[in-house]
Amino acid sequence: MQARLTLVCGGITAAARRGAFPVDEAFDAKTSVRAAALKPLLGHAGRVLVAPEMRARQTAAALELEAEQEKALRDQDFGRWAGQELDEVARAEPEAVTAWLADPAVAPGDGESFLAVSRRVAAWLEALRGKPGHTIAVTHAAVVRAAILAALDAPPACFARIDVAPLSLTDLRGDGRRWILRATGLTAAGEKRRAREDTDG
Repeated sequence: MQARLTLVCGGITAAARRGAFPVDEAFDAKTSVRAAALKPLLGHAGRVLVAPEMRARQTAAALELEAEQEKALRDQDFGRWAGQELDEVARAEPEAVTAWLADPAVAPGDGESFLAVSRRVAAWLEALRGKPGHTIAVTHAAVVRAAILAALDAPPACFARIDVAPLSLTDLRGDGRRWILRATGLTAAGEKRRAREDTDG
């Protein structure tokens, strides 16, 4: 039986709306309704996992998922930059921001580098790959980017070229030897639009 992994990017927060580095906070009021609209797209899963942060757990609850917390799905740690806007940090630490933007091995604000996130997620995917059945994992954009790069065997430096929207789905399939990217960036609105286009066609 093939392994299937559906990654759900959690809901948006106040910090994200103002362009700040993420902090562990609740998602905004509109997100609960939008998250619920994703539920029909998920299907049945034998395993449901969730990152430990509040916004991920709230997203899982809005999807009516009974999820087990998984530390490997935690968001990237931005250290002392968490909660601050990029422009604000760039004014205070211009050289550090330049280095971080250029090199995935550089840790932002003495937190966790994207290279470290990639290695963490790759190890988790390796362990999951041999487990048949459907797994749903509610997590964060950085983790979804890392999973996509791992599936494509692409270098971490490509992470900045992947846009992961809040409340979007990414679907991976595993054959026991490797992961294959089936789809990414799926949203409830996008699926409805595609359905209308198929009907019109």
